[in-house]
Formats: sequence, structure tokens, C-alpha cells
Amino acid sequence: MLEYLVLIAAFASLVAAFVYIHAMFKGETKPNRVTWFMWSIAPFIATAASLSSGVSWAVVPVFMSGLSPFLILIASFLHKKAYWKLSSFDYLCGILSILALVLWYLTREPNLAIIFAIISDATAAVPTLIKAWRNPETESAWPFIVGIFSPLTSFIVATTWMFSEIAFPIYLVSINVLLVFSITKKKSINFMN
Repeated sequence: MLEYLVLIAAFASLVAAFVYIHAMFKGETKPNRVTWFMWSIAPFIATAASLSSGVSWAVVPVFMSGLSPFLILIASFLHKKAYWKLSSFDYLCGILSILALVLWYLTREPNLAIIFAIISDATAAVPTLIKAWRNPETESAWPFIVGIFSPLTSFIVATTWMFSEIAFPIYLVSINVLLVFSITKKKSINFMN
């Protein structure tokens, strides 16, 4: 029965991705392609590593945390003005993120793969965190709000509470909280004044 919550959260992730894509086509958001590219790869690797460790339903939110960015990345190529101009710092973060994935590949250990996937994903998040902090108007908070709650369903269906089952969802909740705060901080500050 609890598996249905995971499926509902997966559906919510898709809806949030399409809300972001819609905002992108309206010119309200400008995704950083390095971030969204790496955000699609790292969760797919964490999904594969979790599945190889025997994780079942708890891996669905991790998989969706890769599928939604992949859809956003693909959509960013369909609209010429729908992306953030990349800097050498963005490329450096992308290279470091790829390096973390290569290190995982060389080790072939599932838990180490998850650690490197988290490092890769977090490194890829840095350009978008900086962009969201400096230019919050270029981001939409909705995918990240859903990104907080969707991985929480992993804890509902977790059976063994092993590292391979909960590490990536813990990371996903944490990074999405940071992103939501970065995007909404000016609104929060103005509300308090």
C-alpha cells in the first residue's frame, strides 16, 4: 500500500518538471545545462547501484530525480533562449562531477558508487545554487519543492535502512532544501521587512 505514495511522488516529480519546462518556454526560468545534465546522470547511476544492492521501491524517487532533470535538459535545447550562459566555472564543476562518476566506475562498489554519485550531483548543483542565490528570478522553486518531498517517500518504503537505500534520498532532500532557500530567500527577506 505504501508503494502507492512512491508512485504519487513520482507523478508529482513529472508534473514539477513540466511546470519548470513550461516556465522555461515562457522565459521565466533559465536552466544551467551543466547542472541539469549531471543531475540526470548521477541519479541514474545511484539507481543502478541501489538496484544491484537489492533496493526495490525506495529507488523510484532516486530514479525520478534523474528522469525529471533529463526531460528539462532535453527541453532546454528546444528553445534557443531557455538556458543560462555557461562560464568556465560551470564547466569545471561539470568536469569534477564527471570525475566523481569515473572514480565510481573504477571502484565498482555499490556503496562507493552512491557516495560518488552524491559528490557528482552536489558538484553539479553548485552552478545552479550560485545562480539561484544571485539571480533567483531565473529559477522556479516548484521542482525543488517537490524534490524535497518526493525522496521522503523512500523512507516510507525503506525495508532495511541500509546506506544504499537511504543515502541518496537524504542527499536529495538536503540539496533541494538549499535550492528552495536560495530561490525564495529574497521573497522571505522582503516578507519579514
